[in-house]
Amino acid sequence: MGKSFAIIGDPIDHSLSPNIHSAAFRELNLDSSYIAYRIPKGELKEGIEGLKKIKIDGFNVTIPHKIEMMKYLDKTDESCSLIGAVNTVTNKDGVLKGYNTDMDGFLDPFKKKKLDIINKKVLLLGAGGAARAIVAGFAKEKAKSITIANRTLENAKKLASFSEKIGLNANAIEIEQVKNTVKEYDIIVNATSIGLKNESSPISFDGINEKTIVYDIVYMPINTDFIKKAKEKNAIIIFGYEMLLGQAIRAFEIWHSIEAPYNAMKKALLGGF
Repeated sequence: MGKSFAIIGDPIDHSLSPNIHSAAFRELNLDSSYIAYRIPKGELKEGIEGLKKIKIDGFNVTIPHKIEMMKYLDKTDESCSLIGAVNTVTNKDGVLKGYNTDMDGFLDPFKKKKLDIINKKVLLLGAGGAARAIVAGFAKEKAKSITIANRTLENAKKLASFSEKIGLNANAIEIEQVKNTVKEYDIIVNATSIGLKNESSPISFDGINEKTIVYDIVYMPINTDFIKKAKEKNAIIIFGYEMLLGQAIRAFEIWHSIEAPYNAMKKALLGGF
């Protein structure tokens, strides 16, 4: 019997996940399918009952359900409870277990490129969706400190206190306050949606150098203005698609318990642009 998987969310038609996972199934000759399934806000409970009826083996969860989905899980792994959101679920005979692959997905490119996080000073732009998982990742890898810059200071402060609670020194500022302090950081991450619609970078990169790591989690377009400006300074670049790929690989390995075919998945992902 083949296995079936899905991604749920709304909107969902732009999702690259079906391409990425289908390519992995083809590469390894797995009898599995992966579809995008639109579940509008407010209809999650019915949607999950539907998925259980067709005995789905696992599914990914995206906006707007990542937090609400927590209510319908029977079990959670530690990353999931720590981050308070779920994006990957396994279904074993009707028992739903939740995982959050945001943290591992975010850290994956650092590991692939052998870039150390330990004792590094981090600047994180944004305090929304993926930001908690990113903070958890930096805490786990023992960064020295994190400055969270956000348009709404209140949200940055909440995230900073979460960071302190899990053992990573943090402070909160408004994005406007970053100004010319960028050169003081070793790692700069954009976790805002700025760049999705080709907006210009929210900060200037004056003073950074070829040792600075600049990471944009926006993956469409591949070369955001943020990335382009960092490239002009010869910084070390990590693209948003690398995080997306890291998440997909982790989900694949949770579901199938075998190593994911990285190159096949990367090719399918980049072919989707």
